[in-house]
Amino acid sequence: MTPPSAPAIAAADTTSYTRAAGWMVGWFAAMMMMIVAGRTVLAELNPFEVMELRSLVGLVLLSPLIVGHGGLRSMATKRPLMQLGRNVAHYSGQYLWFLALSMIPIAQLVSIEFTMPIWTAVLASIFLGERVTLRKGLAIALGLVGVVVIVRPGMSAANAGQLIMLFAAVTFAISVVMVKSLTRTDSTVVIIFWMLIVQSLLGFLPALRVWSWPSAELWPWLVLLGFSGTFSHYCLTNAMRFAEATVVVPMDFLRVPLSAAVGWLVYAERLDLVTVLGAGVILVANLFNLAGRRADVAPPVTCRGGS
Repeated sequence: MTPPSAPAIAAADTTSYTRAAGWMVGWFAAMMMMIVAGRTVLAELNPFEVMELRSLVGLVLLSPLIVGHGGLRSMATKRPLMQLGRNVAHYSGQYLWFLALSMIPIAQLVSIEFTMPIWTAVLASIFLGERVTLRKGLAIALGLVGVVVIVRPGMSAANAGQLIMLFAAVTFAISVVMVKSLTRTDSTVVIIFWMLIVQSLLGFLPALRVWSWPSAELWPWLVLLGFSGTFSHYCLTNAMRFAEATVVVPMDFLRVPLSAAVGWLVYAERLDLVTVLGAGVILVANLFNLAGRRADVAPPVTCRGGS
């Protein structure tokens, strides 16, 4: 299949909040798998090695999409410096995320991560020209209230894991804004391809210094980690094609209660009434953000990269 030109991509990517929400469901599922797989492999391996194996496994799993997209020749990017900058930011945030995952409860980790919408809204407004409307601003603020309810700051002493996750949130916001910008010129498969290539190169030497061969029992978890880590970004990038970053990111607030449920079901981490209340506030924030928007317009039938 011949990859579409940039104008064809732009024409196909008509705003559709329903389609964006559909891709976000895939993002949620992949992220829940990544949390469980990540915590399992971190019990044995260093975060640098985990990240390197995740990128290499992800590259293998992405290969059918690369072939379907036109092969390696179609993986050329129109903005190599933006790809490099985005992946330096994301690699830094991912390392901090894995580090924090081994230090604090899952619900707390994901909740602190959701300081990210503040930075995303500001950066998208400055660099992408996205307008932060009153509705978007209130949705973000209400969602953050729900996060604060879950975390309950001040009721327990802050630890290094919380601060590490806060720094990760800032780097993730930078990465999200760069991804949204990249979707204007590069297809989804191209963006994911360069994520895996650049991050494999960035992590090679750090991983080599701490390398130890994973046990046989760990390899299925590493494959799951590579799959979920790669295709979570495939889903998120496609969601960005159909809605602004300031619309997609508030949808992601739903990952907080989902992560709390995973922590409770898989690791017996406490899930109390206050957490449920915070999840309810987050849900209201998302419904408010999406309510009253114009009806979705079906995009024209045009070949879109990554489909």
